[in-house]
Amino acid sequence: MHIGQTEILDTHAEAFSARYARLVVTAIDVHWVDAAVRAATGYATSIIGCDCEAGVDRILSESETPDGRLGVSLLFFAFTTKKLAGGVANRVGQCVLTCPTTACFNDLPQATETIPLGDWIRYFGDGFESSLPQDGGGQRWRIPVMDGEFVVDAVAGVEKGIGGGNLILHADSQAASLAAARRASGALANTPNIITPFPGGVCRSGSKVGSRYKNLIASTDETYCSTLRDDIAARNVASQLVEGAKCAYEIVINGVDLAAVRGAMRAAIEAAAGPGVLAIGARSFGGKLGKHRIGLRELFAEA
Repeated sequence: MHIGQTEILDTHAEAFSARYARLVVTAIDVHWVDAAVRAATGYATSIIGCDCEAGVDRILSESETPDGRLGVSLLFFAFTTKKLAGGVANRVGQCVLTCPTTACFNDLPQATETIPLGDWIRYFGDGFESSLPQDGGGQRWRIPVMDGEFVVDAVAGVEKGIGGGNLILHADSQAASLAAARRASGALANTPNIITPFPGGVCRSGSKVGSRYKNLIASTDETYCSTLRDDIAARNVASQLVEGAKCAYEIVINGVDLAAVRGAMRAAIEAAAGPGVLAIGARSFGGKLGKHRIGLRELFAEA
């Protein structure tokens, strides 16, 4: 099938099960909300080398936050609840507690599984922290800081989510591929229930499972590197780039469930298709990464 001149390849993305937490961070104005978000979601692109994958779920108005201030909803993903707990607690403790005027709230109050949030960060108060019971149950902590108090929920809820939904944009030039990637990431900005954790929502270093080097769990997928066509051909390895493609970028999508990831993938495909984009495909790993298969053409058959 085609969207305009762009072929939608008959491929599938191999996604994996994950655990996620959703937090609301508020502050006195946009500047400090943005500062907290940038710090808390920094270095959170891939669980290959990061403690979690994180990004903006959506921007919130004053009427949508627990304390009536401007805020943002953040999503954090990891393979396990234990890994998620460490990543979330460290990021809130180091990057949100320290940011002027912020507060932090659990946005999954009905979750049956929880991880420590304020229950861990409160120790920074060195005995001057105080609890703040909530109507209907739950607890918050008030931790003294130099501009007043940092208010944070005691725990964060944890739910089952999906990581690793992906698209590959094959284009006839870097300029065309960059433009397509910008269109795709832009179409997903502030889309609820998903994040695109890589820089600007785009990844140029697609990886494969494993490596020739010991102790590396992932490495460059040479089959998508245009500069290696001749090198891998000499080793009887086929390039996965379509004919004429000189550049490719990957869009990686994590979501709260499979429906959210599938919807985001379709929206990104529709936005990315265009001039110079020869094809849009997806990457799979022979079942080594995850059990969820998301066929690209199926996304359109469902509609």
